[in-house]
Amino acid sequence: MRGGDASSGGLFSYVSCEARVPADHPLRAIRAIVDEALEVLSPRFDELYSRIGRPSIAPEKLLRALLLQAFYSIRSERQLMEQLDYNLLFRWFVGLAMDAPVWDPTVFTKNRERLLAGEVAQEFLRAVLSQGRVKALLSDEHFSVDGTLIEGWASMKSFRPKDESDGDGPPAPPPAEGRNAERNFKGEKRSNATHASTSDPDVQLYRKGNGQSSVLCFMGHLLMENRNGLIVDAELTRASGTAEREAALAMLGRRARRRRITLGADKAYDVAAFVGDLRRHRVTPHIARNDHETKTGKRRRSAIDGRTTRHPGYAVSQRLRKRIEEAFGWIKTTGGLRKTRHRGLARVGWMFTLSVAAYNLVRLPKLLAVT
Repeated sequence: MRGGDASSGGLFSYVSCEARVPADHPLRAIRAIVDEALEVLSPRFDELYSRIGRPSIAPEKLLRALLLQAFYSIRSERQLMEQLDYNLLFRWFVGLAMDAPVWDPTVFTKNRERLLAGEVAQEFLRAVLSQGRVKALLSDEHFSVDGTLIEGWASMKSFRPKDESDGDGPPAPPPAEGRNAERNFKGEKRSNATHASTSDPDVQLYRKGNGQSSVLCFMGHLLMENRNGLIVDAELTRASGTAEREAALAMLGRRARRRRITLGADKAYDVAAFVGDLRRHRVTPHIARNDHETKTGKRRRSAIDGRTTRHPGYAVSQRLRKRIEEAFGWIKTTGGLRKTRHRGLARVGWMFTLSVAAYNLVRLPKLLAVT
């Protein structure tokens, strides 16, 4: 017989969020890794919060919610709070009961600032990678490095002269009127030395290659281990021609090692000074040779010679280093960082590092299931 469409709400509910989530759901394995890392960070959270006053949002719940935002490409904190209100899977992952109230989006973002000041994203990434079962997946000898542009939350109209009252140069363009007034850049020479964005002073006007348009952006850098393609370190800097090499040395300097390691990279890293720095730090530079012919007809001399390229490991590193693009692709599409929603080098860098941790967490359950 046909069932009736009428519904009646019960006075009490005896089903928890835990019972609603399937036993084989991918988030269960991720939640176990996240909880173990957050337990390690608990003493650090005690240092960031006062022992008196009104209780704030638990940092563990706040971090789990931000990870969900990266996992499911949620555009804003307001939409994240909306989904937490009715999505039982999200409530279970964050640790909210069925009838627990959801936080106000403004309160949520204000509480996030405390974690930003404590550099919790970097510590969370390290806590995930330091777990015994995860550490067994990592290579301690072979690495790859690369950088990418993260478009800033600023328009080209905001890129204005730093001192518009300076009378030495050509007259500054008249101030635009209205919320989205027209701006004519014709005849105006713009550079990072003379101009800055009024929306986000930390972004830089930069292009990564010939034939590409210049954008106001940051530069994100990743250090990947070559065994399983997991990201072991991340850094966000201002965009410049030397930022990739400087960030690579900084990330390598943070790694404790006892033996010589290899570093795969693309042609942008084929600079004699950088290769020399790597060799002095006991790093074998498995860098793609940049010996193309210049516009004047002369062939550029590569800093990578036969001492490196003759070994079979060089070809292996050149093949595996391209896997780092998978991480960049996930961070920009699923993680939502093709164009950042935040302003300032510190805040964007914090979200970039947390997105890197989310990328590792998405891949870890399958890798752990194989071992």
